[in-house]
Amino acid sequence: MTIKMLPEWVNEFVLTALLLVISAVAYRLMLRVTRGAVRRAASHTTATWDDRIIERKVLARLVVVLPALLLFYGIGPALGLSEARSDAMPTLWTFGLLVQRVALSTVVIGTVTAATALLEAINDIYQDHFAEAKSRPIKGYLQVLGIALYAAAGVIVVSILGDRSPVVFLSGLGALTALLMLVFRDTILSLVASIQIMSNDMIRIGDWVEMPQANANGDVIDIALHTVKIQNWDMTISTIPTHRFISESFKNWRGMNESGGRRIKRSLHIDLASVHFLSDDEMAHLSRYELLREYMREKAQHLEEYQGRVVPDDVIPEPKRLTNIGTFRAYVEEYLRASPAVHKGMTLLVRQLSPTPQGLPIEIYCFTWHTDWDKYEGVQGDIFDHLIAILPEFGLKVFQEPAGVDLAQAFATGRARDKKASG
Repeated sequence: MTIKMLPEWVNEFVLTALLLVISAVAYRLMLRVTRGAVRRAASHTTATWDDRIIERKVLARLVVVLPALLLFYGIGPALGLSEARSDAMPTLWTFGLLVQRVALSTVVIGTVTAATALLEAINDIYQDHFAEAKSRPIKGYLQVLGIALYAAAGVIVVSILGDRSPVVFLSGLGALTALLMLVFRDTILSLVASIQIMSNDMIRIGDWVEMPQANANGDVIDIALHTVKIQNWDMTISTIPTHRFISESFKNWRGMNESGGRRIKRSLHIDLASVHFLSDDEMAHLSRYELLREYMREKAQHLEEYQGRVVPDDVIPEPKRLTNIGTFRAYVEEYLRASPAVHKGMTLLVRQLSPTPQGLPIEIYCFTWHTDWDKYEGVQGDIFDHLIAILPEFGLKVFQEPAGVDLAQAFATGRARDKKASG
């Protein structure tokens, strides 16, 4: 018995079932090849671009195209359909057309998903092989292209399923422009923002960015079409809409890293009660410090010349003496200039600010060679550790709000004094 001797409907059923089996086998075979042989072949090459294509499953998404094409071209012969027999078999003809349309739509969808996966692989390859990937990321542009591909695929699939020309659907988009502008508002804003960010080089991957209004303070780890991801210092991830980097203010610390120096701007609050003129013994003591020897010698010579001037007998001469606070400022400046961790090519100031209820601020303004956070904090800590410890050598004290122990001692001293006076 041959297939031709069977009833016509049995013949069509067997051929259709055989077509489905062949399509399923082709799908499984292609899937096995892409997941096995192709992956192993890519792993044995020295290039990395093929690994990125495999990781993004570009070929795996194309697997569905082959069985869909088999169904598209095989369903007609399997059912024995032709234009001449369409009127005699309207149900089978409709079923065959439906299968062809679904299969062709599957081909379009599979091709577009593979194309968008390829765009993601291209972005990975660009980041791996090009140094300018951090300053000129292309992920946002590729995402726009992916959106355009999906939109085109949607129009084509609808036109295939509806058996209408794509021009018919595109002609109706004019009336939907306002609605599309509303639906894709964020995408349009993000696209414009991405272009401005890239053209003006406002942020790069790896930049330290601070945006207080978004509670973001950390490194940029991803720049996409719609969002920018920032890994904060507490290891949390902040996801910020891209257009906010155009409409709102933020701080980018990249300039600090590129300059090679990081600023120290901190004050020591000196107790005003400890500020006084230096006595001769104090001047002699401070003159023995290596960093102050030249300063004290010049000041002593200047004072000697000043005191040797002729003053009328009826005029009270103006006393001129060194202060411990002024000598301390000179010492701090020389100490910073002698420190190997302080950048000598940038601003270095030791200045006195306006007195406050918390004392007299002496501000240290300089830059360190180190821009890394941990090293910077170490240098800053070492500088102020030394300055706080050496203050007593100048007869100075750091201002500090009275604590509970200080108040208890004051009350105890007062009670003892009252008790002694009354006894």
